[in-house]
Amino acid sequence: MPRAALAALSAAVATALLASCTDSPEQQSGGTGQAAAPAPTVTGDGTGSQPAATPTAVGPDAATRVTGRPGAPRDVVTDLDVPWSVAVLPDGSALVSLRDRAQLVRVGADGTPEVVTATGEDGRVPGVRPDGEGGLLGVAVSPTFTEDALVYLYLTAADGNRVVRAPLDGLTLGEPEVLLEGIPAGVNHNGGRIAFGPDGMLYATTGDAGQADLAQDLGSLGGKVLRLTPDGGVPADNPFPGSPVWTVGHRNVQGLGWDAEGRLYASEFGTDRLDELNLLEPGANYGWPYVEGPGGDDDFVDPLLTWPTADASPSGLLVTGDAVYLAALRGQRLWRVPLDDGQVGEPEALLTGELGRLRDVVLAPDGGALWVLTNNTARGEPRPGDDRLVRLPLG
Repeated sequence: MPRAALAALSAAVATALLASCTDSPEQQSGGTGQAAAPAPTVTGDGTGSQPAATPTAVGPDAATRVTGRPGAPRDVVTDLDVPWSVAVLPDGSALVSLRDRAQLVRVGADGTPEVVTATGEDGRVPGVRPDGEGGLLGVAVSPTFTEDALVYLYLTAADGNRVVRAPLDGLTLGEPEVLLEGIPAGVNHNGGRIAFGPDGMLYATTGDAGQADLAQDLGSLGGKVLRLTPDGGVPADNPFPGSPVWTVGHRNVQGLGWDAEGRLYASEFGTDRLDELNLLEPGANYGWPYVEGPGGDDDFVDPLLTWPTADASPSGLLVTGDAVYLAALRGQRLWRVPLDDGQVGEPEALLTGELGRLRDVVLAPDGGALWVLTNNTARGEPRPGDDRLVRLPLG
């Protein structure tokens, strides 16, 4: 379809799609109970039954060298209240964001969880206004953390979503500095994943905030993947001069990861038909709201893979040396997609129904396992000990 025709149809298509989608795939989970979570509890040493391994810094390059199939899950930390993201620190500890509490939990190299004190009321991260799927979402660690001690956060504020950074000193988070604001926020579709790429730039995913037409509007930060310098500036080689926009036409991206060649993969929520795994190219258009799944239109990039929304609703994503892993919410499983030089194989479902809704997946600090974060205390049916961070050894 010509671009002029697409533009003319924009308002009508967006209105129709919004009218047909009253619930986010995140919400279609079969339960709405929420358990009051006690303080996070340590249940392991972070490495299963073995002593904690020597911690190593794990970044995009290290992750792509790891291969192997995951084994049986073992709890690392339990009783987390609506956790959203995990980021590994160079000393082998990790940060977990709690969406509704606006808090960070630092998980020690031995698996001991401790709440981080921030500068807001009651020690919470200041400026966070949880609402629906919004709150304290993505966490990323500066590539030069050993020199600058900076932690990056994606959060929902009263006037929209924003990206901030703050210094971390042990269990104390300093006053956040706003790097980017004005990202549309809504009850649903806030995006929220942030990650540093192998190029040293900060990537952030945004949702359409329930307004589908924003995804095609280059004047809006909604429905995009953004690329920033570490201090919040616009890189000179971004595809749209003077803009942080890297790719357009997204409904709700919540997972990012790079392979050994620097290719960027992203997971994306569909509306009522197909969820997607995409390969992101700078300046490319991924079709929302005109296309869900493959469209066969030269103006848009088709996904690498799709799933029925009942089987996926993919959030966090990890790329290793031989696979892409996607944490599925509504699908309540961990998808393993074989990967060979940018080519994907037949997806395999792991942990189906065993842990409930899955929000994030990262490489464990020792590099020998996956860490998977559950998400049952917001929606779904919490189990004793939920929510939890679990370890799956790679072998």
